[in-house]
Amino acid sequence: MTATSKLITMREAVEQYVEDGSTLAIEGFTAFICFAAAHEIIRQRKRDLVLCRLTPDLIYDQMIAAGVAAKLVFSYLGNPGVGSLHCIRRAVEKGIPRPLEIEEYSHFGMVGRYTAGAADLPFFPLRSYLGSDMPAANDRIQFVDNPYGEGQIAVVPPLKPDITFVHAQRADIHGNTHLWGLLGTQKEVAFASKKVVVVVEEIVDEDMIRRDPNRTLIPGLIVDAVVHEPYGAHPSYVQGYYDRDNDFYLKWDEWSRDQETTEAWLEEWVYALPDRAAYLDKLGRETLERLAPGRFEADPINYGRYG
Repeated sequence: MTATSKLITMREAVEQYVEDGSTLAIEGFTAFICFAAAHEIIRQRKRDLVLCRLTPDLIYDQMIAAGVAAKLVFSYLGNPGVGSLHCIRRAVEKGIPRPLEIEEYSHFGMVGRYTAGAADLPFFPLRSYLGSDMPAANDRIQFVDNPYGEGQIAVVPPLKPDITFVHAQRADIHGNTHLWGLLGTQKEVAFASKKVVVVVEEIVDEDMIRRDPNRTLIPGLIVDAVVHEPYGAHPSYVQGYYDRDNDFYLKWDEWSRDQETTEAWLEEWVYALPDRAAYLDKLGRETLERLAPGRFEADPINYGRYG
């Protein structure tokens, strides 16, 4: 990485920013889930991580099966549209491959935690825990008196991950990042985190970023490193670049039902491969062509005189 560029490889990003025991977030709500980062973390055999995420999805199922995590901070647990996340269930219920501590919130509770972390607030208030059993299971959900006289309201603490990997469509070499589609909490978690690695499908000129400033949801000033990793979110999707690989989600339900089969998959698709490029070669051109997104382009707009 030069003085003017934040570009590094995924291997370098994980080596430099993911330490054993770190609190780590790889967000993305259905879309933009950076499996490439997860696989490199597994490949480097990181340990004792605290994994944070709204929906653990297959990405954390794989990481937990590989034994990298000591704790999971999350909301909703499942293989979306399919069923259970069998690896996480094994870890929680049987301690396989190692025991896993869990800390559960609602989706809005996790959004509130990231928002409080991003704004450096002591807590985030929300009404949705009134009448819920969740506070009984999680003592970090507390209730305080509303200073404006409307009774009690629930609060959750800020969440500030040590390191976050954010996947997006494109960025310049300084980390100014364009993101569009189903955004989830990518912006909030980036601003909440101590270190941020942006992973993108394309590296573009700074001029392209400046011509569309409203799409720059993550500014380079909060980004520590940029990784160019095409198809880095597979089997998740990136709006306009490739679709969700629904077949993979269905097959993972079969592959992950016992630890032996899961470990065989990890050996074949993660440990035995040096990087994401090798993963894509193994995945095959036919699969990538099947996931082609087609075209539905937005109309151009006029921002007026610039420069």
